[in-house]
Amino acid sequence: MSEQFANINGIKICYEIHGDGYPVIMIHGYGAVKENWMCQIGALSEKFKVIVFDNRGAGKSDRPNIPYTMDMYVEDIKSFMDLLQIQKAHIVGWSLGGMIVQNFVLKYPERVNKLVLINTFAGFPNEQGLIMYKNGLIKRYYEILKDPVKAFFDHAHGFTRKFKKMMQEDPKRKFYGLFSAEDIIKKNSTNPATPQDLENGVNAIAAHNVTDSLSKIKNETLILTANKDRISPKTANEKIHERIANSVLKIINGAGHDSPFEKAPEMNQTIIEFLSN
Repeated sequence: MSEQFANINGIKICYEIHGDGYPVIMIHGYGAVKENWMCQIGALSEKFKVIVFDNRGAGKSDRPNIPYTMDMYVEDIKSFMDLLQIQKAHIVGWSLGGMIVQNFVLKYPERVNKLVLINTFAGFPNEQGLIMYKNGLIKRYYEILKDPVKAFFDHAHGFTRKFKKMMQEDPKRKFYGLFSAEDIIKKNSTNPATPQDLENGVNAIAAHNVTDSLSKIKNETLILTANKDRISPKTANEKIHERIANSVLKIINGAGHDSPFEKAPEMNQTIIEFLSN
């Protein structure tokens, strides 16, 4: 389905719906867009109704210039579900998306069936590290404006060195028939997150800490973590697993923070099997 727009909570949200069946809502990360799910949409939409959207401050959605809070993101999801008349759904979150999903299920457990958390945190452990990460994305923004190809390879920290090298050797190569480096470069340079967006979004991450509340989550939860993730390390996801009693931890070997790209077939199979059972 082509892009559509929903007016919720005083802002316009850009979204797409793919496939039929039980709804699966997918929430992207910080500085990202709905197209970050390009490797998952096709596979999951064969079994489910897959719904992706640009968070506030991202992509083609509105970007109000105010500091964002987790509750704003949470209420955006709820209002969006209400608008689409979706009473309950599986919800998948990657990185910041995983943080948003944790907050959502704690506030609205009755609206969630199963959870999938990918490369995320229960609480960001290091304020200085967060500032450095934000500043790196701001730097990337200005570099994208000058040279999007160089900007991508200079900031491809979510991929392993081996995979990055393969992409550099042939930017047109289609990995798994799903994406090429050129596809990601095009995505990154279309409606990129601006310094203003990144400043507003980092506010929510800095305040996020649900570590002591995770034990309240009773939903079946799949936690996917990559063993070479330098942004959201395996240990952070293991801590979430320890606190959510009804959770399964799956380690994706040989991948970094961008494991939904780098290990797309394995990620997709694991998610589909979990949501289907």
